[in-house]
Amino acid sequence: MNADGPTRPYASPKRAAAAAETGRRILQATEDLFLEGPLADVTLNAVAARAGVTVQTVIRRFGDRMGLIHATAEAAAARVAGQRNAAPPGDVRAAVANLMEHYETTGALALKMLAEEGTSPVMAEITAAGRQFHWQWCERVFAPYLAEDLFADTAERHRRLAQFVALCDVYTWKLLRLDAGLSRDQVATSLLEMLGPFSWRP
Repeated sequence: MNADGPTRPYASPKRAAAAAETGRRILQATEDLFLEGPLADVTLNAVAARAGVTVQTVIRRFGDRMGLIHATAEAAAARVAGQRNAAPPGDVRAAVANLMEHYETTGALALKMLAEEGTSPVMAEITAAGRQFHWQWCERVFAPYLAEDLFADTAERHRRLAQFVALCDVYTWKLLRLDAGLSRDQVATSLLEMLGPFSWRP
């Protein structure tokens, strides 16, 4: 017991859960607003209104506007990494299935960030990290087809890796899915057909 009465042990977990949910709503509101318009429109006031909290709550959780944007980017990157890293090395069909799931759910966000990287230093920083992750993902997933003993030199291996990176890029998905209007299954088949000649071992 304390000066305020009996201690209620379930109060802290409830408060922690409520705080976590508030943080999730704020981050989701930030991401949703960014998808709907330019980054300049993602203000603390707009985020607070969308999340149903006060501006002071947003500031208390994430600091200033840049802190909020970075936190949102980090949350999105962690979500992407968790999904993309489930792809096993050496299984091209599983890699394509993983890519399709990723781009169908996150492709619009990736394209929006790429569209704004030229005018926003913070967005350029985020997309640069995304490109690095994509290169590393391709190098891991296609590792059996990138073994050093398969190539005459490192330049040849690098060229092969760059081909995997390009074929698996979000812009390739955009060209097939959004611009050409192919179905999800048709895009997957197209990727498998294009990746086939590069996925070999002598």
